[in-house]
Amino acid sequence: MGLTQKKRVVAIDYGTKRIGVAQSDPLWLFAQPVGTFDRAGLSVTLEGMIRTDDIDLLIVGYPLSESGQKNAMTGVLDRFIETLHEEFPQLKIETVDEHHSSRDARSILVASGKSRKVRQQKGRIDSAAACVLLSEYLERGR
Repeated sequence: MGLTQKKRVVAIDYGTKRIGVAQSDPLWLFAQPVGTFDRAGLSVTLEGMIRTDDIDLLIVGYPLSESGQKNAMTGVLDRFIETLHEEFPQLKIETVDEHHSSRDARSILVASGKSRKVRQQKGRIDSAAACVLLSEYLERGR
């Protein structure tokens, strides 16, 4: 009698230039980077995951201000999430506060001993920020 494979949680750290993506393992214990994509690349990646029936939930980092207020970027995110709902109506999508994810990701990369040159590859911060979002989400869920 085998363990049923759970589907993954996928996290998105949305940026106007790049979109960082991370995914959980099937047991929802840890986050791993998938990569950094432009909008078209994100669609292709999500389509592939949906085709293999691998996504249970999509979480999107939502950039509220220090005081929890909406701002110019939350409007951009609202439109992005709307287009994701239209493109992938079968996906459950939740927003999570991404207040410190990029800064935390930068700290994690520094602590990991990665060279400054490696850390400055822009995509690394984006996919690491998605991992931070996902790790926090998974920890809260346990």
